[in-house]
Amino acid sequence: MSGARAIRRQHQNVADRPFIVIWESTRACPLACLHCRAEAVPNRDPQELDTSAAKDLLDQVAAFGQPAPIFVITGGDPFQRPDLTELLAYGKEVGVRVAVSPSGTPTLTPERLREVHAAGAVGLSLSLDGSTADLHDGFRGVPGVYRWTLDAWDAARALGMKVQINTTVARHNLHDLPDIVRLVAEHGAMLWSAFFLVPTGRGRTLGALTPGEVEDVLNFVYDVGLTVSAKTTEAHHFRRVALQRQILATAGDDHVAALGLGPLYQELRDRAAELGLDTRARRVRRPPLDVNAGRGFVFISHTGTVHPSGFLPLGAGNVRETPLTEIYRTSELFTRLRNPDRLGGRCGACEFRRVCGGSRSRAYGVTGDPYAEEPWCGYVPGSFPHQEELAALLSGGADGGNASHQDSGARSNQHQGVA
Repeated sequence: MSGARAIRRQHQNVADRPFIVIWESTRACPLACLHCRAEAVPNRDPQELDTSAAKDLLDQVAAFGQPAPIFVITGGDPFQRPDLTELLAYGKEVGVRVAVSPSGTPTLTPERLREVHAAGAVGLSLSLDGSTADLHDGFRGVPGVYRWTLDAWDAARALGMKVQINTTVARHNLHDLPDIVRLVAEHGAMLWSAFFLVPTGRGRTLGALTPGEVEDVLNFVYDVGLTVSAKTTEAHHFRRVALQRQILATAGDDHVAALGLGPLYQELRDRAAELGLDTRARRVRRPPLDVNAGRGFVFISHTGTVHPSGFLPLGAGNVRETPLTEIYRTSELFTRLRNPDRLGGRCGACEFRRVCGGSRSRAYGVTGDPYAEEPWCGYVPGSFPHQEELAALLSGGADGGNASHQDSGARSNQHQGVA
Protein backbone atom coordinates (compact mmCIF):
# COMPACT_ATOMS: atom_id res chain seq x y z
CA MET A 1 0.00 0.00 0.00
CA SER A 2 1.40 3.39 -0.98
CA GLY A 3 0.97 6.53 1.05
CA ALA A 4 1.29 8.63 -2.09
CA ARG A 5 -2.48 8.86 -2.30
CA ALA A 6 -2.89 9.92 1.33
CA ILE A 7 -0.50 12.78 2.16
CA ARG A 8 1.64 15.05 0.00
CA ARG A 9 4.92 16.38 1.27
CA GLN A 10 6.23 19.75 0.15
CA HIS A 11 8.79 19.43 -2.62
CA GLN A 12 11.00 22.16 -1.21
CA ASN A 13 12.95 21.95 2.04
CA VAL A 14 10.50 23.46 4.56
CA ALA A 15 13.39 24.87 6.59
CA ASP A 16 14.61 26.76 3.53
CA ARG A 17 11.46 28.20 1.99
CA PRO A 18 7.71 28.33 2.61
CA PHE A 19 5.12 26.93 0.26
CA ILE A 20 2.80 29.91 0.76
CA VAL A 21 3.10 33.49 2.03
CA ILE A 22 -0.02 35.39 3.11
CA TRP A 23 0.08 39.19 3.25
CA GLU A 24 -2.58 41.09 5.18
CA SER A 25 -2.45 44.09 2.85
CA THR A 26 -4.92 46.12 4.94
CA ARG A 27 -7.35 45.78 7.81
CA ALA A 28 -9.85 48.07 6.13
CA CYS A 29 -13.07 46.22 5.31
CA PRO A 30 -16.77 47.20 5.15
CA LEU A 31 -17.93 43.89 6.65
CA ALA A 32 -18.44 42.98 10.32
CA CYS A 33 -17.79 39.24 10.30
CA LEU A 34 -18.43 37.48 13.59
CA HIS A 35 -15.17 35.48 13.43
CA CYS A 36 -12.80 38.14 12.07
CA ARG A 37 -9.19 37.50 13.11
CA ALA A 38 -8.14 40.96 11.95
CA GLU A 39 -10.98 42.75 13.79
CA ALA A 40 -11.32 44.73 10.58
CA VAL A 41 -12.07 48.47 10.62
CA PRO A 42 -13.61 50.86 8.08
CA ASN A 43 -10.46 52.86 7.28
CA ARG A 44 -6.91 51.98 6.27
CA ASP A 45 -4.09 52.23 8.81
CA PRO A 46 -1.46 54.86 7.91
CA GLN A 47 1.18 52.40 9.17
CA GLU A 48 0.32 49.86 6.43
CA LEU A 49 3.09 48.85 4.06
CA ASP A 50 2.89 51.41 1.24
CA THR A 51 3.36 50.60 -2.43
CA SER A 52 7.15 50.77 -2.25
CA ALA A 53 7.33 48.60 0.87
CA ALA A 54 4.86 46.13 -0.65
CA LYS A 55 7.02 45.80 -3.76
CA ASP A 56 10.03 45.26 -1.53
CA LEU A 57 8.10 42.47 0.20
CA LEU A 58 7.45 40.85 -3.18
CA ASP A 59 11.19 41.08 -3.87
CA GLN A 60 11.83 39.35 -0.54
CA VAL A 61 9.43 36.54 -1.50
CA ALA A 62 11.17 36.17 -4.87
CA ALA A 63 14.50 35.92 -3.00
CA PHE A 64 13.49 32.46 -1.73
CA GLY A 65 14.28 31.28 -5.26
CA GLN A 66 12.30 29.70 -8.04
CA PRO A 67 9.68 28.50 -7.95
CA ALA A 68 8.83 31.26 -5.51
CA PRO A 69 6.25 30.66 -2.78
CA ILE A 70 2.65 31.40 -3.67
CA PHE A 71 1.82 34.92 -2.46
CA VAL A 72 -1.73 35.70 -1.34
CA ILE A 73 -2.91 39.29 -0.92
CA THR A 74 -5.64 39.30 1.68
CA GLY A 75 -7.03 41.61 4.35
CA GLY A 76 -9.38 43.10 5.51
CA ASP A 77 -10.38 43.72 1.94
CA PRO A 78 -7.44 44.12 -0.48
CA PHE A 79 -9.77 45.90 -2.90
CA GLN A 80 -9.52 48.86 -0.50
CA ARG A 81 -5.95 49.37 -1.77
CA PRO A 82 -5.78 51.53 -4.91
CA ASP A 83 -2.40 49.98 -5.81
CA LEU A 84 -3.70 46.39 -5.94
CA THR A 85 -3.36 45.91 -9.71
CA GLU A 86 0.06 47.59 -9.66
CA LEU A 87 1.24 45.08 -7.06
CA LEU A 88 -0.21 42.15 -9.01
CA ALA A 89 1.67 43.27 -12.12
CA TYR A 90 4.88 43.70 -10.12
CA GLY A 91 4.57 40.21 -8.67
CA LYS A 92 4.30 38.80 -12.16
CA GLU A 93 7.34 40.84 -13.20
CA VAL A 94 9.56 39.42 -10.42
CA GLY A 95 8.33 35.83 -10.84
CA VAL A 96 5.94 35.52 -7.89
CA ARG A 97 2.52 33.93 -8.39
CA VAL A 98 -0.01 36.18 -6.69
CA ALA A 99 -3.58 35.34 -5.71
CA VAL A 100 -6.20 37.69 -4.25
CA SER A 101 -8.68 37.09 -1.44
CA PRO A 102 -11.25 39.92 -1.42
CA SER A 103 -14.31 40.47 0.74
CA GLY A 104 -17.77 39.86 -0.66
CA THR A 105 -18.78 43.50 -1.08
CA PRO A 106 -20.08 45.75 -3.91
CA THR A 107 -16.42 46.32 -4.88
CA LEU A 108 -16.44 42.80 -6.33
CA THR A 109 -17.66 43.92 -9.73
CA PRO A 110 -16.96 42.13 -13.03
CA GLU A 111 -14.89 45.15 -14.04
CA ARG A 112 -12.66 44.94 -10.95
CA LEU A 113 -12.29 41.21 -11.44
CA ARG A 114 -11.25 41.74 -15.05
CA GLU A 115 -8.66 44.25 -13.85
CA VAL A 116 -7.05 41.91 -11.32
CA HIS A 117 -7.17 39.04 -13.79
CA ALA A 118 -5.50 41.14 -16.50
CA ALA A 119 -2.89 42.35 -13.98
CA GLY A 120 -1.78 38.77 -13.37
CA ALA A 121 -3.73 37.30 -10.45
CA VAL A 122 -3.40 33.52 -10.59
CA GLY A 123 -6.49 32.87 -8.49
CA LEU A 124 -9.31 34.24 -6.41
CA SER A 125 -10.42 33.15 -2.95
CA LEU A 126 -13.98 33.79 -1.76
CA SER A 127 -15.81 32.98 1.46
CA LEU A 128 -19.11 31.12 1.59
CA ASP A 129 -20.32 30.39 5.11
CA GLY A 130 -23.86 29.27 4.39
CA SER A 131 -25.94 27.88 1.53
CA THR A 132 -28.54 30.62 2.01
CA ALA A 133 -28.45 34.38 2.33
CA ASP A 134 -29.77 34.22 5.90
CA LEU A 135 -26.95 31.94 7.07
CA HIS A 136 -24.12 33.63 5.19
CA ASP A 137 -25.14 37.27 5.65
CA GLY A 138 -25.94 36.70 9.30
CA PHE A 139 -22.39 35.44 9.84
CA ARG A 140 -20.83 38.24 7.78
CA GLY A 141 -22.78 40.98 9.51
CA VAL A 142 -23.99 42.77 6.35
CA PRO A 143 -27.03 41.97 4.17
CA GLY A 144 -26.35 41.28 0.50
CA VAL A 145 -22.93 39.65 0.91
CA TYR A 146 -24.25 36.24 -0.16
CA ARG A 147 -25.51 37.58 -3.50
CA TRP A 148 -22.37 39.63 -4.12
CA THR A 149 -20.25 36.55 -3.45
CA LEU A 150 -22.16 34.28 -5.81
CA ASP A 151 -22.15 36.92 -8.56
CA ALA A 152 -18.41 37.48 -8.19
CA TRP A 153 -17.81 33.74 -8.16
CA ASP A 154 -19.66 33.27 -11.43
CA ALA A 155 -18.00 36.32 -12.98
CA ALA A 156 -14.52 35.09 -12.03
CA ARG A 157 -15.24 31.66 -13.44
CA ALA A 158 -16.48 33.25 -16.69
CA LEU A 159 -13.14 35.08 -16.94
CA GLY A 160 -11.31 31.76 -16.57
CA MET A 161 -9.97 32.52 -13.10
CA LYS A 162 -9.22 29.75 -10.61
CA VAL A 163 -11.58 30.11 -7.66
CA GLN A 164 -11.19 28.72 -4.14
CA ILE A 165 -14.23 28.71 -1.85
CA ASN A 166 -13.60 28.94 1.89
CA THR A 167 -16.12 27.94 4.55
CA THR A 168 -15.83 28.62 8.26
CA VAL A 169 -17.10 25.54 10.09
CA ALA A 170 -19.04 26.90 13.06
CA ARG A 171 -22.24 26.36 15.01
CA HIS A 172 -24.36 28.35 12.57
CA ASN A 173 -23.61 26.10 9.59
CA LEU A 174 -22.57 22.78 11.11
CA HIS A 175 -25.58 21.03 9.59
CA ASP A 176 -25.50 23.06 6.37
CA LEU A 177 -22.15 21.79 5.09
CA PRO A 178 -23.57 19.35 2.49
CA ASP A 179 -25.68 22.14 1.01
CA ILE A 180 -22.60 24.36 0.78
CA VAL A 181 -20.73 21.56 -1.00
CA ARG A 182 -23.66 21.30 -3.42
CA LEU A 183 -23.19 24.97 -4.35
CA VAL A 184 -19.45 24.41 -4.81
CA ALA A 185 -20.17 21.48 -7.13
CA GLU A 186 -22.78 23.42 -9.10
CA HIS A 187 -20.92 26.72 -9.52
CA GLY A 188 -17.52 25.07 -9.93
CA ALA A 189 -14.34 25.76 -7.96
CA MET A 190 -10.73 24.70 -8.04
CA LEU A 191 -10.90 23.92 -4.32
CA TRP A 192 -13.22 23.95 -1.30
CA SER A 193 -11.53 24.70 2.02
CA ALA A 194 -13.21 23.94 5.35
CA PHE A 195 -11.74 26.28 7.96
CA PHE A 196 -11.96 25.26 11.61
CA LEU A 197 -12.27 28.31 13.80
CA VAL A 198 -9.35 29.56 15.88
CA PRO A 199 -10.37 31.56 19.00
CA THR A 200 -8.67 34.84 18.15
CA GLY A 201 -9.99 38.31 17.29
CA ARG A 202 -13.78 38.39 17.17
CA GLY A 203 -13.74 34.60 16.91
CA ARG A 204 -13.17 34.35 20.67
CA THR A 205 -16.89 34.88 21.22
CA LEU A 206 -18.02 31.99 19.03
CA GLY A 207 -18.68 28.58 20.56
CA ALA A 208 -16.08 25.84 20.24
CA LEU A 209 -16.83 22.54 18.54
CA THR A 210 -16.31 19.34 20.49
CA PRO A 211 -13.51 16.98 19.40
CA GLY A 212 -16.22 14.45 18.43
CA GLU A 213 -17.96 16.97 16.17
CA VAL A 214 -14.64 17.90 14.58
CA GLU A 215 -13.90 14.23 13.90
CA ASP A 216 -17.30 13.80 12.25
CA VAL A 217 -16.80 16.85 10.04
CA LEU A 218 -13.25 15.85 9.05
CA ASN A 219 -14.52 12.48 7.90
CA PHE A 220 -17.34 14.18 5.99
CA VAL A 221 -14.76 16.42 4.26
CA TYR A 222 -12.81 13.30 3.36
CA ASP A 223 -15.95 11.73 1.88
CA VAL A 224 -16.87 14.71 -0.31
CA GLY A 225 -13.30 14.85 -1.59
CA LEU A 226 -14.53 12.55 -4.35
CA THR A 227 -17.23 15.10 -5.25
CA VAL A 228 -15.28 18.36 -5.02
CA SER A 229 -11.59 19.00 -4.49
CA ALA A 230 -11.51 19.54 -0.72
CA LYS A 231 -9.03 20.57 1.97
CA THR A 232 -9.07 21.84 5.53
CA THR A 233 -7.51 24.87 7.19
CA GLU A 234 -6.41 24.87 10.85
CA ALA A 235 -7.48 21.24 11.08
CA HIS A 236 -4.16 19.53 10.57
CA HIS A 237 -5.52 16.28 11.99
CA PHE A 238 -7.29 15.91 8.63
CA ARG A 239 -3.99 14.38 7.51
CA ARG A 240 -4.38 11.77 10.24
CA VAL A 241 -7.92 11.06 9.04
CA ALA A 242 -6.70 10.66 5.45
CA LEU A 243 -4.13 8.08 6.54
CA GLN A 244 -6.61 6.25 8.75
CA ARG A 245 -9.29 6.12 6.07
CA GLN A 246 -6.87 4.80 3.45
CA ILE A 247 -5.66 2.02 5.74
CA LEU A 248 -9.18 1.08 6.85
CA ALA A 249 -10.43 0.98 3.25
CA THR A 250 -7.57 -1.30 2.25
CA ALA A 251 -8.30 -3.57 5.21
CA GLY A 252 -12.03 -3.63 4.43
CA ASP A 253 -12.90 -2.24 7.87
CA ASP A 254 -15.95 -0.11 8.63
CA HIS A 255 -14.52 3.35 9.27
CA VAL A 256 -17.58 4.48 11.24
CA ALA A 257 -17.08 1.75 13.83
CA ALA A 258 -13.28 1.81 13.77
CA LEU A 259 -13.10 5.58 14.30
CA GLY A 260 -16.10 5.87 16.60
CA LEU A 261 -17.88 8.43 14.43
CA GLY A 262 -21.04 9.98 15.82
CA PRO A 263 -24.55 11.04 14.76
CA LEU A 264 -23.37 14.28 13.14
CA TYR A 265 -21.31 12.30 10.63
CA GLN A 266 -24.31 10.12 9.77
CA GLU A 267 -26.50 13.20 9.36
CA LEU A 268 -24.01 14.90 7.06
CA ARG A 269 -23.53 11.76 5.01
CA ASP A 270 -27.30 11.20 4.68
CA ARG A 271 -27.87 14.79 3.58
CA ALA A 272 -25.07 14.50 1.02
CA ALA A 273 -26.77 11.40 -0.38
CA GLU A 274 -30.13 13.25 -0.55
CA LEU A 275 -28.44 16.00 -2.58
CA GLY A 276 -26.87 13.45 -4.92
CA LEU A 277 -23.34 14.45 -3.99
CA ASP A 278 -22.26 10.83 -3.81
CA THR A 279 -23.11 10.38 -7.50
CA ARG A 280 -20.82 13.19 -8.70
CA ALA A 281 -17.62 11.27 -8.13
CA ARG A 282 -14.22 12.61 -9.18
CA ARG A 283 -11.58 10.17 -10.39
CA VAL A 284 -9.07 11.03 -7.71
CA ARG A 285 -9.12 12.54 -4.22
CA ARG A 286 -6.88 15.55 -3.55
CA PRO A 287 -4.38 14.45 -0.87
CA PRO A 288 -3.85 17.02 1.90
CA LEU A 289 -0.56 18.88 1.81
CA ASP A 290 1.72 18.65 4.86
CA VAL A 291 1.94 22.33 5.87
CA ASN A 292 1.68 23.96 9.29
CA ALA A 293 2.39 27.29 11.00
CA GLY A 294 6.01 28.21 10.34
CA ARG A 295 6.50 24.94 8.42
CA GLY A 296 5.81 25.92 4.84
CA PHE A 297 3.56 28.77 5.88
CA VAL A 298 4.22 32.41 6.82
CA PHE A 299 1.98 35.42 7.42
CA ILE A 300 2.87 39.11 7.08
CA SER A 301 0.72 41.66 8.90
CA HIS A 302 -0.42 44.96 7.37
CA THR A 303 2.45 46.70 9.19
CA GLY A 304 5.09 44.15 8.15
CA THR A 305 5.33 41.94 11.24
CA VAL A 306 6.07 38.29 10.42
CA HIS A 307 4.00 35.54 12.06
CA PRO A 308 3.94 31.75 11.61
CA SER A 309 0.18 32.13 10.97
CA GLY A 310 -2.32 34.95 10.98
CA PHE A 311 -4.03 33.14 13.84
CA LEU A 312 -0.82 32.82 15.87
CA PRO A 313 -0.11 36.39 17.04
CA LEU A 314 3.52 35.85 17.96
CA GLY A 315 5.95 38.00 15.97
CA ALA A 316 9.37 36.92 14.72
CA GLY A 317 10.53 40.18 13.17
CA ASN A 318 9.48 42.80 10.64
CA VAL A 319 10.15 42.84 6.90
CA ARG A 320 10.96 46.55 7.07
CA GLU A 321 14.02 45.69 9.16
CA THR A 322 14.96 42.04 8.46
CA PRO A 323 14.64 40.08 5.19
CA LEU A 324 11.77 37.61 5.17
CA THR A 325 14.16 34.86 4.09
CA GLU A 326 16.23 35.37 7.25
CA ILE A 327 13.21 35.50 9.56
CA TYR A 328 11.69 32.35 8.11
CA ARG A 329 14.91 30.34 8.06
CA THR A 330 16.60 31.39 11.30
CA SER A 331 14.20 32.98 13.81
CA GLU A 332 13.83 31.06 17.05
CA LEU A 333 10.02 30.98 16.79
CA PHE A 334 9.98 29.48 13.30
CA THR A 335 12.75 26.96 13.89
CA ARG A 336 11.11 25.71 17.08
CA LEU A 337 7.73 25.32 15.42
CA ARG A 338 9.36 23.13 12.78
CA ASN A 339 10.55 20.70 15.48
CA PRO A 340 7.80 18.14 16.28
CA ASP A 341 9.73 16.99 19.35
CA ARG A 342 8.78 20.25 21.07
CA LEU A 343 5.08 19.38 21.02
CA GLY A 344 3.47 18.70 24.38
CA GLY A 345 0.54 16.67 25.69
CA ARG A 346 -1.11 14.16 23.41
CA CYS A 347 0.40 15.82 20.32
CA GLY A 348 3.91 15.14 21.64
CA ALA A 349 3.07 11.47 22.24
CA CYS A 350 1.11 10.95 19.00
CA GLU A 351 2.36 8.67 16.25
CA PHE A 352 0.91 11.13 13.71
CA ARG A 353 2.77 14.16 15.07
CA ARG A 354 5.20 14.47 12.15
CA VAL A 355 2.45 14.57 9.52
CA CYS A 356 -0.10 16.43 11.64
CA GLY A 357 1.29 18.47 14.49
CA GLY A 358 -2.11 19.91 15.39
CA SER A 359 -3.12 23.54 15.07
CA ARG A 360 -0.41 25.55 16.77
CA SER A 361 -2.67 28.58 16.44
CA ARG A 362 -5.59 26.95 18.26
CA ALA A 363 -3.27 25.55 20.92
CA TYR A 364 -1.99 29.07 21.57
CA GLY A 365 -5.47 30.62 21.40
CA VAL A 366 -6.86 28.22 24.00
CA THR A 367 -3.87 27.68 26.31
CA GLY A 368 -1.38 30.47 25.58
CA ASP A 369 1.22 27.81 24.66
CA PRO A 370 1.88 27.29 20.92
CA TYR A 371 3.34 23.83 21.65
CA ALA A 372 0.40 22.53 23.68
CA GLU A 373 -1.79 19.67 22.43
CA GLU A 374 -4.48 20.38 19.83
CA PRO A 375 -7.64 21.28 21.83
CA TRP A 376 -10.05 20.14 19.10
CA CYS A 377 -8.58 16.68 18.61
CA GLY A 378 -9.82 13.74 20.66
CA TYR A 379 -7.49 11.09 19.25
CA VAL A 380 -5.76 8.95 21.87
CA PRO A 381 -2.18 8.23 20.76
CA GLY A 382 -1.66 4.57 19.86
CA SER A 383 -5.38 3.74 19.69
CA PHE A 384 -5.61 3.26 15.92
CA PRO A 385 -5.93 -0.52 15.35
CA HIS A 386 -3.57 -0.85 12.34
CA GLN A 387 -0.30 0.36 13.80
CA GLU A 388 1.94 -1.84 11.64
CA GLU A 389 0.34 -0.64 8.42
CA LEU A 390 0.51 2.93 9.66
CA ALA A 391 4.18 2.62 10.56
CA ALA A 392 4.90 1.31 7.07
CA LEU A 393 3.14 4.30 5.52
CA LEU A 394 4.85 6.82 7.78
CA SER A 395 8.29 5.31 7.25
CA GLY A 396 7.69 5.59 3.51
CA GLY A 397 6.98 9.30 3.87
CA ALA A 398 3.28 9.07 3.00
CA ASP A 399 4.01 11.61 0.33
CA GLY A 400 3.69 11.99 -3.38
CA GLY A 401 1.64 13.99 -5.79
CA ASN A 402 2.38 17.50 -6.94
CA ALA A 403 2.83 20.08 -4.21
CA SER A 404 3.10 22.94 -6.67
CA HIS A 405 -0.63 23.37 -7.30
CA GLN A 406 -1.89 26.91 -7.22
CA ASP A 407 -4.04 27.12 -4.12
CA SER A 408 -5.53 30.57 -4.15
CA GLY A 409 -5.02 30.92 -0.42
CA ALA A 410 -7.53 32.62 1.76
CA ARG A 411 -8.74 35.62 3.65
CA SER A 412 -6.78 36.48 6.77
CA ASN A 413 -9.90 36.56 8.91
CA GLN A 414 -10.83 33.11 7.86
CA HIS A 415 -8.73 30.73 5.88
CA GLN A 416 -5.13 31.41 5.44
CA GLY A 417 -3.58 28.09 6.20
CA VAL A 418 -3.20 25.06 4.02
CA ALA A 419 -3.46 21.60 5.42
